[in-house]
Amino acid sequence: MLSGKAVAAGLVEAGFGVVEITISRDGAWTGPDGPVLLEPGAGMEGIDVVFPALHGPFGEDGVIQGALETVEVPYVGSDVLASAVCMDKLTLKRLCAARGLPQVEFVEVGDGDWRAEVARFGSPVWVKPSELGSSVGISRVDDPASEELDRAIEVARLHDPRVIVEAHAEGREIEVSVLGDLDPEASLPGEIVSKGEWYDYESKYTEGGMELIAPAELEPGVVELVRSLALEVFGLAGCSGMARCDFFLTDTGEVLVNEVNTIPGFTEMSVYSRLWEASGLPYPELLTRLVDSAIETSRRADQLEY
Repeated sequence: MLSGKAVAAGLVEAGFGVVEITISRDGAWTGPDGPVLLEPGAGMEGIDVVFPALHGPFGEDGVIQGALETVEVPYVGSDVLASAVCMDKLTLKRLCAARGLPQVEFVEVGDGDWRAEVARFGSPVWVKPSELGSSVGISRVDDPASEELDRAIEVARLHDPRVIVEAHAEGREIEVSVLGDLDPEASLPGEIVSKGEWYDYESKYTEGGMELIAPAELEPGVVELVRSLALEVFGLAGCSGMARCDFFLTDTGEVLVNEVNTIPGFTEMSVYSRLWEASGLPYPELLTRLVDSAIETSRRADQLEY
């Protein structure tokens, strides 16, 4: 909700007319004049472009994107496939593995002799729902050989039947914002310093829960490496418009791909926009670039034959 309010204010500042639409927990879409209807062929009355400010399932996983494509309304951000791929940790990690990109070791619970793989990871390990966001349902397991692992799996399965176990990556959390479509650009990297034990939900959404160092204090070679990796994984997943790419910089100097967020937090103080601010792109101009990208992407799609 905070991201949506910030985006609306920034778009007004950039000269756009804005209609704010909220989606309730029961799935009802409501605008300033009451219920909003999506009609195939008719789009959404008075709406030229939709700017989604949504996280997690039903908003960031391709569901909303598919609904908007059905009614032929342009929208900011990645399409159905890229949104779904990046939302599902197992799918994205398997895609990165096929490309040979460096990443944290992982295994799907129930896949072959997965317990032997987890034992090989050492400790601690991280147990996560495959498809979720904002660190919800994630547990740190300090003794993978104990019942602690099974309890963590049950917590993750409250959110998703598919569960992933990851090895621990000791080091710094580095993030890069990506903007564009056919020729995307990467921001200067930033570093997340969590005030809690790890970068959990409370750290992400509680004021003072984390500190962002932007730009991050990195060697020039590391800066270029994380920016190039961000662009590579952005393209590999088929992303467009925007994404925030997260990395680990280990104590040995290795850069590991962690995840890709196709709809990052979007207040003026959120990491995505602050990294672009540090790179010389003000918030209203950033929003304008994203709206222009959505219109151009839709225009190219309209030229295809079906």
